Amino acid sequence: MAQQEQVARLAADAAQLLLESGGEIYRVQQTIEHIGRAYGAPDIHAYVVTNAIFVSLEKSEGGSVNEMRYVRTRSVHLSRVMAVNALSRRIAGGAVSLEQAQKELEDVRSLPASAVWLQVFACGVGTACFAYLFGGTAWDAFAAFWVGLVLQPFVLFLGKNGAGQFISNTLCAVLVAMASVLMMQMMRLVGVTCSLDKIIIGGIIPLVPGIALTNAIRDVANSDYVSGTIRAAEALLIAVSIALGVGFVLKLCALIPGVVL
Repeated sequence: MAQQEQVARLAADAAQLLLESGGEIYRVQQTIEHIGRAYGAPDIHAYVVTNAIFVSLEKSEGGSVNEMRYVRTRSVHLSRVMAVNALSRRIAGGAVSLEQAQKELEDVRSLPASAVWLQVFACGVGTACFAYLFGGTAWDAFAAFWVGLVLQPFVLFLGKNGAGQFISNTLCAVLVAMASVLMMQMMRLVGVTCSLDKIIIGGIIPLVPGIALTNAIRDVANSDYVSGTIRAAEALLIAVSIALGVGFVLKLCALIPGVVL
């Protein structure tokens, strides 16, 4: 494979890894440009949207090399984003050969996520803290903690089985609402009064599309209007799916005799 083709492929692979891991559009474009200039291909052009990457590199003898990547799934994996950024800076500084860069990029791709038990525990602590932060009592936070412990394994299960974002968030919201109602009823049986809305708020915060909304604003600020609009629409769709899931469960519980919300 010619060096220019290798450069284009490396740039596209690094960009894809960044986009899959939650990197911003401007960061992806800058990475492509840095890699191209570092390996003697200043005439490298990139067009990036939220789910696609197009890289074009002008050959010195005429013609061009084109690479395209379709990003099917996106998640938040900040350790991979940091690793690709560090590799990009070293490449720009001339400290990494093309072959070594390709090998290191594969190593970055294989970086594992946090341990499952740690993700589950962190979700439980997060939901408890948010329930308390939004005006709940210590008992509300205690109940929300167990909701979080139930939520995260379900999130991981849906992600592993390729569930779409709308379906995934709707089902997760249904689970949060059901678990919150159940926890409130259990706490009431032992004489403790909890606030259902505070428990549910704590439980749905991990589902709220904060990163998507933040990246949408940053994309618009950087004049990436197409990507910004897509991300904003994605954030709105997630919010609607959460509202549908919670609303469905609360309406259903209100129709069940003996259930006091």
